[in-house]
Amino acid sequence: MNGKVVVYYDGACPKCVKDRCWYEKLAGAEAANVDWFDITGQEEQLREMGIDPQKALTELHVKDENQCILSELDAYILLMKKVPKLRPLAWLISLPLVRPSIARFYHWQVTRRLQSSHRI
Repeated sequence: MNGKVVVYYDGACPKCVKDRCWYEKLAGAEAANVDWFDITGQEEQLREMGIDPQKALTELHVKDENQCILSELDAYILLMKKVPKLRPLAWLISLPLVRPSIARFYHWQVTRRLQSSHRI
């Protein structure tokens, strides 16, 4: 799992920036295999890449080693699999009985964050 990936994240979101720092700390040397793209003010560029700017605010997007765009939990699972300490968590959230609950919780949390910052 050594290919380079691009994470499209909301640099205007303090929690998103904190999560990025947390990931980089846990990833250690693997963090070099991740490029971070701040989506703030990049609506046109996102559209050119085939990413809906509104969805980019509500779902994590990652371009994998094969240039495919993954979103939501698929994006998180890909990132977690790149960090040995997080691989068990990636496996857990990908389980069919766990995944739907995690997805609902994730969307609830994102909607709450965006409402509190008046971005939706």
